Amino acid sequence: MSNKLLWKPSESEVKSSILEGFWNHLEEKKILKNNKNFKDLWKWTVKKPEIFWSEFWDFSKIIGKKGNVVLQKNKIFNKNIFFPEAKLNYAENLLQKKNEDLAINFLSESGIEQDITWKSLYEKVCKFSSYLKNLGLNKGDRVAAYVPNKIETIISFLSCAKNGIIWSSCSPDFGVDGVVDRFFQIKPKVLITCDHYFYNGKKINILEKIEKILKEIPSIKKVIIFPYNLKEKIDFKNCIDFNNSIEDSELDESFPQHEFNHPIYILYSSGTTGKPKCITHGAGNVLIEHKKEFMLHCNISEEKIFYYTTTGWMMWNWLVGGMSTKSSIFLFDGAPIYPKIDILLEHCQKKQINLFGVSAKYIDHLKNENFYNKEIDLNSVKIIASTGSPLSNESFKYVYEKIKKDVQLTSIAGGTDLVGCLVLGNLYSNVFEGEIQGQSLGIDVDVFTEEGESAKDGTRGELVVKKPFPSMPVKFWDDDSGEKYKKAYFNKFKNIWHHGDFVERTSNNGFIVHGRSDATLNPGGVRIGTAEIYQQVEGIDFITEGLVVGQKYKNDIRIVLFVTTKNNERLDEEKIDLIKSKIKKNCSPKHIPAIIIKTPEIPRTKSGKIVELAVRKLINGETLDNEEAIANPKSLNFFKNIKELSD
Repeated sequence: MSNKLLWKPSESEVKSSILEGFWNHLEEKKILKNNKNFKDLWKWTVKKPEIFWSEFWDFSKIIGKKGNVVLQKNKIFNKNIFFPEAKLNYAENLLQKKNEDLAINFLSESGIEQDITWKSLYEKVCKFSSYLKNLGLNKGDRVAAYVPNKIETIISFLSCAKNGIIWSSCSPDFGVDGVVDRFFQIKPKVLITCDHYFYNGKKINILEKIEKILKEIPSIKKVIIFPYNLKEKIDFKNCIDFNNSIEDSELDESFPQHEFNHPIYILYSSGTTGKPKCITHGAGNVLIEHKKEFMLHCNISEEKIFYYTTTGWMMWNWLVGGMSTKSSIFLFDGAPIYPKIDILLEHCQKKQINLFGVSAKYIDHLKNENFYNKEIDLNSVKIIASTGSPLSNESFKYVYEKIKKDVQLTSIAGGTDLVGCLVLGNLYSNVFEGEIQGQSLGIDVDVFTEEGESAKDGTRGELVVKKPFPSMPVKFWDDDSGEKYKKAYFNKFKNIWHHGDFVERTSNNGFIVHGRSDATLNPGGVRIGTAEIYQQVEGIDFITEGLVVGQKYKNDIRIVLFVTTKNNERLDEEKIDLIKSKIKKNCSPKHIPAIIIKTPEIPRTKSGKIVELAVRKLINGETLDNEEAIANPKSLNFFKNIKELSD
């Protein structure tokens, strides 16, 4: 049975689309014949990847030297190198416009608003990059940023990219331990930060955490700080004032060309099995992928893009990548429903946004609150993007019934591993309830059975990629042997990228994501590693051990923490509050468990490992098929039919 059709593109939309323009480009060069449906185009792009990526480089007008080799082949999947001879400057490709048009708009939940033109952005990047050079930072050095989602953050990032300096950011809601776990591994020389940020009506100090961070990361020699509010002064010793550093620097308009695969930024895995992995991405790799996604999949060029995100989520990197299409981007810092539930929608209306992106949890929240405001007019919004977790059928219907009837709702899935999408929308395909429209062009996406065979439509299996693609990470930081990289993606299927999502392909050539196939927690679409929570919980004196899992709850996941206590102490409300407070302080508010329950015993494998997946299955009402692998199987009885989890 096919899911309900919710939207289909008009003939005029298709004919005027960038995707149609690209197909016409291929036809004119007699590369591809006229048979315009998405599945056929996708098949051609994965069959002829070298022609596709080379032609898209030309079509999208990437600034740089392409070279003569598109793909340097290797028998090992991730040893294949795209554009090995190519050179470019990422910042130059984003700063093509130098006029008085709007480049970036910033809005805070506190009401602070700030604009910057393309001309001013270009000049500030050229000056701040000059300052970084004078600080002694060289190509390949790392800069860490502990920052809110502001214009100054993007100036800093583009300045690093211009110079070939490697960027890495964490959002300010991360606690000290979370920041140190990430930044310590990459040994940054400079830390860029801000004095405070706002969330849910609260002004939260960032600087009070900086001294602790500096003690834990001795590689940091300089701290550069910008004020959240330009009217306020920074009170912090031995720091560099961001705005003064720009004013005092010369305009350096040189844009040195770096290797296509030269690292541009380091993102982090969730930290499920230990310290977060440092996923390192190349400049040209993410540039060509983002241009492809915005232009061919989202039909965006020289328009207005607004994605609600923080600097600790890969959607921030994706949003910034949208500037490569000469589009203006819109930043929002704060809670998405503060000071009122429709603040983001009002912003879309006021600013005439064309692409509006949010987490699936945000849409779920509006639906659960039965929000509807007929006064909000989203006539300019042509595409709504949703990611972070699967979007439910009910939420799909809600968007069309209560938000906008005529809009392309593009649920997208991919992630930090490629700073982009494996499956997403396109203007050749219809939108069906609960389904992602199709595969990403040039990426050989498939669904595998456990045996490593392509699954039939309607059969759930593992999301995989069968051939190399440009936006693979260039490496994991401090992983010279490549073992961490191999273990992350190639342990399940030989020389096949295993993404870790449990999905099915539908008869519409669409995809339904049923969740992660590993133990990563995803409340509200935010990837959270269990190890980060364990690190906090097991440092509390009355706790001996913890086990954390995700429970399906109201079309989302809620975090459930089980603990064992010393001397079998009672777990009262005061102790529960203490646990939550520590997790919030040292990790983030998103890490806080919804429910904390005392258990007499933690189940383990025979090798002594905590059995998270078994407990997760039990509390979600699923059956276990391998209890003999548990060293203490009687401990599992506690997790069956727990009263507190039945609500």
